Amino acid sequence: MYEVVTQITIQDSERKMLSEAGYGDPAIEYYLEKKHMGSIEGASQISFKVGSCGDTMKIYLKVDNNNVVLDAKYEIAGCAGAISAAMATVDLVKGKTVEQALKVNDGDVFRVLESIPEKKHHCIQLAVKTMHLGLEEFKMAQAS
Repeated sequence: MYEVVTQITIQDSERKMLSEAGYGDPAIEYYLEKKHMGSIEGASQISFKVGSCGDTMKIYLKVDNNNVVLDAKYEIAGCAGAISAAMATVDLVKGKTVEQALKVNDGDVFRVLESIPEKKHHCIQLAVKTMHLGLEEFKMAQAS
């Protein structure tokens, strides 16, 4: 008599729960990997925004002399929707000029994520608004 033991990792459990909640595979991967979380030493701009739900985001931008976004990272106190939206937003703006990055919108991020629960769509708005705030504050600092 042998007992079969199935080991389920925390990541597998999170993946299953997020999928059942309505998150698409790309959104789940962004959440689990968190590849653009953290800070950037010597950032060109650091900006901070609090969403209507209380989620908070800090964006770090590294912009070169040609106004190209070389890197961006977020620090986030928030849910899976906020984290996945922010990570997707970084992928959409890296390598673009500040002006091109300012054209990234909620729909662009939603298409990358494929699906997140409807009640989490405000998370996409927060991620995009935080990025835009950082880019606009960077432009204002450069103009002064």
